[in-house]
Amino acid sequence: MYKYDQYDRAMVDARVEEFRDQTRRRIAGHLTDDQFKPLRLKNGLYLQLHAYMLRVAIPYGTLNSAQMHKLADISRRYDRGYGHFTTRQNIQYNWIKLEEAPDILAELATVEMHAIQTSGESVRNVSADQYAGAAADEIIDPRPWAEVIRQITTFMPEFSYLPRKFKIAVIASVEDRAALRWHDFAIRIVRNPNPENGAGEIGFECYAGGGMGRTPFIACKIRDFLPAGQIFSYLQAVLRVWNRHARRDNIHKQRMKILVHDLGEEEFRRQVEEEFQHFLTLGQDVPQAEYDRIAACFAPPPFETGLADEIDRSDPDFALWVDRQTVTHKAPGYAIVNISLKPIGGIPGDISAEQMDIVADLAAKYSFDEVRATHVQNLVLPHVRKQDLHAVWQALTGAGLADVNLDLVTDIIACPGLDYCSLANARSIPVAQKIAERFADIGKQQDIGELKVKISGCINACGHHHAAHIGILGVDRKGTENYQLLLGGSGAEDTSPARITGPGFDEAGVVDAVERAIERYRELREPGERFLDTYRRVGLDSFKEAIYG
Repeated sequence: MYKYDQYDRAMVDARVEEFRDQTRRRIAGHLTDDQFKPLRLKNGLYLQLHAYMLRVAIPYGTLNSAQMHKLADISRRYDRGYGHFTTRQNIQYNWIKLEEAPDILAELATVEMHAIQTSGESVRNVSADQYAGAAADEIIDPRPWAEVIRQITTFMPEFSYLPRKFKIAVIASVEDRAALRWHDFAIRIVRNPNPENGAGEIGFECYAGGGMGRTPFIACKIRDFLPAGQIFSYLQAVLRVWNRHARRDNIHKQRMKILVHDLGEEEFRRQVEEEFQHFLTLGQDVPQAEYDRIAACFAPPPFETGLADEIDRSDPDFALWVDRQTVTHKAPGYAIVNISLKPIGGIPGDISAEQMDIVADLAAKYSFDEVRATHVQNLVLPHVRKQDLHAVWQALTGAGLADVNLDLVTDIIACPGLDYCSLANARSIPVAQKIAERFADIGKQQDIGELKVKISGCINACGHHHAAHIGILGVDRKGTENYQLLLGGSGAEDTSPARITGPGFDEAGVVDAVERAIERYRELREPGERFLDTYRRVGLDSFKEAIYG
């Protein structure tokens, strides 16, 4: 993973001291809350319902054991002994005291972490495939390019005050594990398909205009192939077109997705290409030597050779965990281990300080000192020898982290909702807990198969309900929490927006409605069909009949 040099350390340390001074002036009354708000948001500090919340960046979801131990320590010393992993591969602390926030940032800096641009109208944390560097299906490790983009978009002068937040994703596989087309801008690493001009050269498919929230749009492909070395010029062109034309007069129409929709794909593409040709003349793209310096930080671990692929499956509980929670690794004798943060009755994405320490120790001992955070609020040990899987499973079992529900109905994404968030209209956490409890039987979960349930407590869609096979949106209806049910969304390579089924429900009613939708799927499915496949084959009306009677 990337290691700070003297410039990185100097910038982060200076930012900590700058924010310490800003906080001191706010507490002393020399800054009003309105004056302080944009300053704290630039450093990931939100004011929520009960306390300040700090969002810490985990670039492209990659952590080492020292960083995970530090996150655990911060949760003990400054919070209530836990952290919450988010859908942008970040971690949040929900009970922060304002006067202690600078101290937390100083602690993070000691392990090469920060909270810069995790909020505000800026380029947010760059997300990536959680299996990067380990996936058997990737062209190359996409994280060096994610790191290049992170560096060039942090403190960019021209784009420090964007119309709204701007989210970027980077992947290098046909299978999309990062919700690529739900981003403002996204790139998929590909090889040049043109046999007459650099066939086999590494470059990017480029997408723009995706996003959830009040008006969801799926990103359109705006370039089939961009030479990798031109990414900075191209990204600047995209940002400049948006920055120039965005609807700054209307907060609901400021995201780039609205501009792409209003201009149309062809006109947006034309303007980007025009700006791109201008930027190419400036010679500002990342030199190959700088990319090589960054890429060297992501050299593959020293995988052992000659390892056996066989796994002792005599313990049925262990065999069940292996089948559900591990994924094929590109190196023979290794596996990718998924750690569920979705225990039955638990809060999706939450993890205690003690559990963080255990995961950190496992990473150091068994996974070349690497942990990954996923956009579905779980964790990953990316490089585990198959001969060590049983030991890892035993440790996770003892820590309460060995649930076997990856991609099943209880592997629910949920935002913090009205339990914490000042923007929320309804609670998300209790709904997620009740659905998980309703389907707690592992045999029933396996029979249902892959099913992505996602819950948001407001229209901002932090719970990704638009991209859910079954999505739930909490709204305020005359002072009462009301839940809309949506079906048919996807955040994978078969991206699609979910559709609202009809009138909403109360908290108990929406859990029943989810169950009725699932039972209709079980009645109608054909062999091998997922819930999403059946929904797409038979259509919404059949499910509405079951849901509403």
